[in-house]
Amino acid sequence: MRLSSFLAVFRPALPLILGLSLGCSLSLLMVSWTQGEAEDSCGDELGGNGRVFLGGGGDPLHGGDSRDGNGNEQDFQPRVIPYHKDPNKPHKKVMRTRYIHTELGIRDRLLVGVLTSRATLNTLAVAVNRTVAHHFHRTFFFTGLRSPKVPHGMAVVAHGDDRPVWLMYETVRHLHQHYGLDYDWFYLAQDDTYMQAERLAELVNHLSAGQDLYMGRAEEFIGGEEKARYCHGGYGYLLSRSLLARLQPHLDTCRNDILSVRPDEWLGRCIIDYLGLSCVEVHQEMTYRYFELGKNPDPEREESAQFKNAFTVHPVSEPNVMYRLHKRFSQIELEWTYRQIEQLQMHISNLSELTPEGKAGATWPIGINPPFKPKTRFEVINWEYFTEEHIYACIDGAPKCELRGADRADVNSALEIAVERLNDRYQPVLRFRKRRLLNGYRRFDPTRGMEYVLDLALDVFTQKGHSQVIGKRVSLLRPLSAIEIIPMPYVTEATRVQVILPVVAQDQDYVGNFLDMYVMNTLDTHDNVLLTFLFIYDPFDAQRVSQTDVFAGVKAMIAEVEKRYGDVKIPWISVKTEVPSQVKLMDIISKKHPVDTLFFLASVWTEVNGDFLNRCRMNAISNWQVFFPIHFQEYSPAVMYRDQPPSAASAPFASEALRDGHFDRHVFDEACFYNADYMTARTKTAADILDNEELLESMDVYEIFVRYSGLHVFRAVEPALVQKYVRRTCNPRFSEDIYHRCVLSNLEGLASRSHLAMALFEQEQANST
Repeated sequence: MRLSSFLAVFRPALPLILGLSLGCSLSLLMVSWTQGEAEDSCGDELGGNGRVFLGGGGDPLHGGDSRDGNGNEQDFQPRVIPYHKDPNKPHKKVMRTRYIHTELGIRDRLLVGVLTSRATLNTLAVAVNRTVAHHFHRTFFFTGLRSPKVPHGMAVVAHGDDRPVWLMYETVRHLHQHYGLDYDWFYLAQDDTYMQAERLAELVNHLSAGQDLYMGRAEEFIGGEEKARYCHGGYGYLLSRSLLARLQPHLDTCRNDILSVRPDEWLGRCIIDYLGLSCVEVHQEMTYRYFELGKNPDPEREESAQFKNAFTVHPVSEPNVMYRLHKRFSQIELEWTYRQIEQLQMHISNLSELTPEGKAGATWPIGINPPFKPKTRFEVINWEYFTEEHIYACIDGAPKCELRGADRADVNSALEIAVERLNDRYQPVLRFRKRRLLNGYRRFDPTRGMEYVLDLALDVFTQKGHSQVIGKRVSLLRPLSAIEIIPMPYVTEATRVQVILPVVAQDQDYVGNFLDMYVMNTLDTHDNVLLTFLFIYDPFDAQRVSQTDVFAGVKAMIAEVEKRYGDVKIPWISVKTEVPSQVKLMDIISKKHPVDTLFFLASVWTEVNGDFLNRCRMNAISNWQVFFPIHFQEYSPAVMYRDQPPSAASAPFASEALRDGHFDRHVFDEACFYNADYMTARTKTAADILDNEELLESMDVYEIFVRYSGLHVFRAVEPALVQKYVRRTCNPRFSEDIYHRCVLSNLEGLASRSHLAMALFEQEQANST
């Protein structure tokens, strides 16, 4: 028996994909719409074939007629504009546009305008903004008078007059004046209208933008004597860019000559009188669908096809109803997606019989990439063994560790969904209940997602009350969800990096190597980098600095570098303290630099190079992200190459720096961040340290950013940041956590487990003989 699960990452509510062809994948796949006869039984209740509902037999996307109602060709043919150079005119430099879509005349498809008022701006308008505004490219809220408090995150345009017709006039004029050249379609609706954003966007994608169109719910004028119709504002209406351009010269005349109480009726009369266009509900085989909401509505129980197919729902009297409508339509879209996926899986399964491999060629789950096939033994993906309490593949290399945190939540979720899917398939005949997990295996396949194999001990109950304990193996898959591009602020590799190097007396022997690498990788290459030394004196050395300066040798090396490079100045700052707290030291440095300074907080064992500095510039983003790299720490040569001569022991380090060592995740000394971000985070710590000044000594810069900044704290391995082996001096006056991390770094940085085991074995062998 095979069982698969579909768990979208960070979306625990989504169902699992089950083996046995039980479940359905929620991977959003493209569906090619096909044209069927009127009596085609393959349609569903969402209006034939789904998302965009055809009013007739043609499909504009797939071979539909590209003529308008009069049989005229639409402007789909490209126009070639020849270029002629006049030899009599002097040559001018051609100025190109900033973006290619501007030069090609490519516009965004849809801009949405919501007509609201001062009374409803903070209620219904906010509900519209929270439910559908983020699905459109741009959404503006137009009001007569601005409220004293404008809701956050909404683009509100106030015209200064609450009269409805004046608001409509100013809104149309504003759209044409500011956005008439940027969008193909303009959609206007009231704030008591619920809009199904995906269907409206899909509607305009099926319409030709190069023609005049006034589309919505057609209403008769008062009196009803003429055939022309206007679009009811409560259900929204669509205006094309060309119509808006033709209407603009007549707006002032319409404002003065047309008398109407209703703004939608006034706009409809203006369009009819001066453009000769009437509101339509069907255009190019596309139907504008709407639903009128009654009193005391209950969207959860509404099952009519008209409701399910609607683009807009009106009137919505309360924000709560708006949210309930949004929930209901989201459920409808999700159900439609499930049905489409089931149909696609069935088609894939049927078509697999026609392939050379037959049914066996269909991968499981259907529609998901097949498992990765390694070409060599080095590409084999290992399975991790786990139980409900422990996992036997630990980050630190230990053979067994406690299952906790995200790993425990992951395993528990897989177990729950597995039992749930078994019950979905076999109830009411059989009912399953988990007794315990016998064995669990998982691995991450980069081509498809996280795979699980679970051996379960299950209590099985029949309808007659009989029970039995059985063992079943189930297979599950957590597919990779759709990849989303996260927008990030713009950064450049030209930013100047200010390197800060704190030095204590016992570590000054390592400064020479630091300066050599700094000179070679930054000064010789003319990199945009500055260096500042921070000399940390203890009280005893500070008293004797006039007689004997413990940092005299380091200052002499700095002077030598400045002499060799005449235009280079390496400043230093002297600090006296008993406990060199990283936060207190940064407080001193921060005050002496501009707020836009990019700091790289280094250590004396750091080997600065251009590759890392560029990653420091790219990963540290002002007001967005700070970067704490995990450097590569080489193991002790005395342990790794104890039986080799010194020349042979040093050879591997020269040829392959990352071979014998590890990424030291216990050290947080190196960091890249902007001064403004540090100052903001430190300001937020004031309340906590007001009565406890010693708290700063127990914190480092990493903890300051994690607890107080609210920024992304990016912690990642950095192969370009390599340090030779050194046994650090752990200061017991620091906090227990910082001291413990220092001790662990020394212990784990000595050698690999295999080399330590071999050293112990050889020592025991020597002692026994």
